[in-house]
Amino acid sequence: MKRNIWIWVVSAVVYLVIVIAGYSVYASVNAKADGQTNHADVEQEEENMDHQHSHHEHGDHGTNTASEVTPKVSYANGEITIELKDKNGHVPELEVSHDKHMHLIVVSSDLKEYYHVHPEKKAEGIYQQPIRLADQSYKVFVDIKPKGLQYSIKPIELHVGESHKQHQDNDLVADTDFTKTINGQTVELTTTPLEVNKEVTFNFDVKDAQPEPYLGALGHVVILDEDGEQFIHVHPVSNNQTVFQTQFDQPGIYKLWAEFKFGERVNAYPFVIEVQ
Repeated sequence: MKRNIWIWVVSAVVYLVIVIAGYSVYASVNAKADGQTNHADVEQEEENMDHQHSHHEHGDHGTNTASEVTPKVSYANGEITIELKDKNGHVPELEVSHDKHMHLIVVSSDLKEYYHVHPEKKAEGIYQQPIRLADQSYKVFVDIKPKGLQYSIKPIELHVGESHKQHQDNDLVADTDFTKTINGQTVELTTTPLEVNKEVTFNFDVKDAQPEPYLGALGHVVILDEDGEQFIHVHPVSNNQTVFQTQFDQPGIYKLWAEFKFGERVNAYPFVIEVQ
């Protein structure tokens, strides 16, 4: 009898050891599998966040999608030339955007000089614009809508003159006075809180005047970060309000130019803001 009890006890212990060992192996395998699944989910989530971040860069224009058109920009004899070709070396067809086939923004490296011009087509894929640029470095933004092709606005370095300086950091400081007067016409800017990843509203109070429609809108706002790398081009929220809305993906100092037309003259009002 004692012998049978002993055999039963030993058998029970052996069985228990086998069960515990089996469970340990099972748990270990599943833990690794769970770890791999979570890791994959995190990577996918990060990819989605990156996609959302790059897709949102710059309101109406300026996403980070892969461009199928690469502009080439050159300057000589007081004239800027833009050559357009798609990824296959063909000339793209441009759609009209705000009354023009091409909007060209030229900004000096210190973000002090600002030009918004509209080069004319001179030949297939060739656009030119007379413009007098002082000897220094510039960043050029070619704003176009190629028909049937993806396009992302990227800054293009342009160096004018033999003794030009390389693109340097500027010393932008956020404005404390948001009332500007140009050519006798005053504009005051008020904003909602300047915070990242939240819709920001820019309200321009055009004192004692009504801007005329300009390039298919009541006004235009162009925004650059302090490095001149991120480009935002925003249009009014309605046809009768000088109110604009956009979002910022990164905190920092930005410079904006608000363009309004009075009579035959277009004023570009510069403001420096800081996004928290």
